[in-house]
Amino acid sequence: MEADTKERELLIRDKYNGDRTADLTEDLQRLSSGEPLAYVIGWIPFCGVRIELATRPLIPRPETEWWTLDLIEHLKEKFGDSPFTLLDLCAGSGAIGISVLCALPNARVHFAELVPEHVAQIQANLLINDIDVSRAQLHQGDLFSALPDVCFNVIATNPPYVPSERELEKSVTDFEPSEALFAGTDGLDLVRFIARDTPSHLLPRGELWMECDIDNIEEAKNLLLEGGAREAAIRTDLYGRPRVVVGYYD
Repeated sequence: MEADTKERELLIRDKYNGDRTADLTEDLQRLSSGEPLAYVIGWIPFCGVRIELATRPLIPRPETEWWTLDLIEHLKEKFGDSPFTLLDLCAGSGAIGISVLCALPNARVHFAELVPEHVAQIQANLLINDIDVSRAQLHQGDLFSALPDVCFNVIATNPPYVPSERELEKSVTDFEPSEALFAGTDGLDLVRFIARDTPSHLLPRGELWMECDIDNIEEAKNLLLEGGAREAAIRTDLYGRPRVVVGYYD
């Protein structure tokens, strides 16, 4: 697969700082093998911040950026200048939590991530974006096991949610981490754990924002209600598809 003109221009702009004399040979070979452009460039813009991808976490999608911006506006309205805490669960590159930290100086964010290398990537991304690291805490472990006794005002998560039998593009399955994509035959394995354990990790009037598969989001909503949410609402993505379920708790 040949790189198109747009990909070449993005390589020159974002990887080589506009240097048109840069040798793109190796980059174009990687693209022709199907490797995602974001990995070849090495970073991706997200909500106005720079997210580096050296450890190859899941590449942040426009859908996730869309609802993260929505979340940020909601947090501004809800908390104003008051301090609050947020957990970026299944954090991957840390894109969600880092965006919140950059947009809201009153935020304190915890990051929970299974893969140790990605935890190191989150730390690097905090420094790259000139964030005061005292405002962030990093935890390595499986879901809430990394921070069993900590509660938050808000939990935001983009967990694995793709049904295991679904076929995805080869550029995804051949290069992006399967553990960040697939979650059992119906795609809800991790959602079930999150729905069950979220109430014990939220402060009063807490919220859970969770990205889901459009095909199982209604079931995810029901799981939140069964798990203890007072109310749950589905929000659409930039394409008008149901993408995020928000749980509201007492």
